Formats: sequence, structure tokens, C-alpha cells
Amino acid sequence: MTKAELVEKVAEKTGLTKNDVAVTVDTFLDSIKSAMENGNNIEIRGFGAFKIKERKARKARNPRTGEEVPVPSRKVPVFKPSNEFKNAVMKSNQ
Repeated sequence: MTKAELVEKVAEKTGLTKNDVAVTVDTFLDSIKSAMENGNNIEIRGFGAFKIKERKARKARNPRTGEEVPVPSRKVPVFKPSNEFKNAVMKSNQ
């Protein structure tokens, strides 16, 4: 589902205009991004949690030359779905 499809679906269910819903969705996503940029985790009960994980520095290999290449440590965003979310997805696949 794309963001445009999400906006359309929410607009249909709520009766709001697509423009109003688009602004709301954009603001929601920007708020999540902004909070994570500032190092904050976000937890939405019944949905999941957006967290920041630290990846350790490691050594990788260049596949062409076989040469070792250092990969620095970095922070990456991750999403962990709630049990309720996981159960809903599992039920829909049965």
C-alpha cells in the first residue's frame, strides 16, 4: 500500500477530504522521523515500536578484490511490531 492509497482509505472511512488526511499523515510521519532523529523511541500500543539500534563496527570483504573493508558503527531505525499486530497478520495468512 502506498501513502496515496493510505490517504484515500482513511479519507473514505472518516469522511475527511484527501487534502486534510494527507496533511495529517505527513505530519504523523514527520513527527516520527523528527523524534527518531533526536534519539527518541516511539511506542504505539497495539501497533508496535520504532527504535534506534546501534550496529557495531565490523570488517567486511570487497567481493571483487577480497580485500577487507572496515565498516564503521552506525545507528539504524528498526520497527518491532506488537504481539497484537503480529497475531492479526498471522490470522490473515491462515
